[in-house]
Amino acid sequence: MFKKKSALATLLAGLMILSLAACGNNDTPAGGSGSPAPSQSQSADGAKMGQTVLKCSFNQTIENPEAKTLLKLSDDLYDATEGRYSIEVYPSEQLGSQQESLELVQSGAIDMALVANSIVEGVNSDFAIIGCPYVYDSIEHQQKVFESGKLDELFATTEASGFTVLSAYSLGARCVYGNKPVTSPEDLKGMKIRVMQSDTMIKMMDTMGGIGTAMAQGDVYSAIQAGTLDGAENNIITYTDLLQYEVAPYYSLTNHLMIPDELIINTKLFEGMSAEDQAAFKKAAAESVPYMFDLAAELRQTYFDKCENELGVTITEVDVAPFQEKMADFINDVANRSDMTKAVYEAIKSER
Repeated sequence: MFKKKSALATLLAGLMILSLAACGNNDTPAGGSGSPAPSQSQSADGAKMGQTVLKCSFNQTIENPEAKTLLKLSDDLYDATEGRYSIEVYPSEQLGSQQESLELVQSGAIDMALVANSIVEGVNSDFAIIGCPYVYDSIEHQQKVFESGKLDELFATTEASGFTVLSAYSLGARCVYGNKPVTSPEDLKGMKIRVMQSDTMIKMMDTMGGIGTAMAQGDVYSAIQAGTLDGAENNIITYTDLLQYEVAPYYSLTNHLMIPDELIINTKLFEGMSAEDQAAFKKAAAESVPYMFDLAAELRQTYFDKCENELGVTITEVDVAPFQEKMADFINDVANRSDMTKAVYEAIKSER
């Protein structure tokens, strides 16, 4: 439960105001992206609108591949449920940070959110295994795992905590960036590097050689600018979309982490749907995974080219073997945390 009542009240008040706002720019909520037939209900921007519109919190821009995937998912859900449900996406932390959004979904104050695996890990530490550094051989390997259905048992464990995991996405490999190139663990010595808010991520960066510093995404740019941080780690899409190249122009290809993002929904709300609509929702969410991976792959290439040729970013190739060696014991510890993590780790390896 979200204990900060005043913050919750503020968010709910903001939600009511946003519900009345017009759609159509990057800072306002957006519905699905399809072209409905004249008999279908639709929003001001032409999106399909279900009889029940599910509000979904997202921490990045509406142009992000994950947000675009949610818009397509909304249209697919509308069609699959014969207009009973659609999704309205609130980007750019309009409904709060990822941690706040998860807590608001748990309480039922909002319906859905897309949150980083590290946030879900705070509810069940077993989720750390699917967000381990160097646990996937490639982004293609990760996609196979996410489409395999072998994570369903892990995903089901959150239902007792008030939310249901519908699917997992990934924007690609995360790399270290900052005020200098990083080509070895020694280069990270003494560098305060922002990581996501979890003990696992802090320990990861410490093991890699840096000083892991947990911080909300919205504070990273100013912290690097002020020198509070020496850098951060993220995928090229987030790095570019959030303009962090302006304060951290060295992007080093450590490729250390392919962190999942989980699409979650309030469990009571989901269980209140008919069995038919629940099945339709699960099917549409599963089918959205390859769509998202394709969008992200295309945008990653575009952004690498843009960063190097237009934005003045220095992209540095890295021999990752020394980093992998440092992380071996770390991965083994996480993989053997419980019977669940052992099973999931074997499932990940089986998809290679």
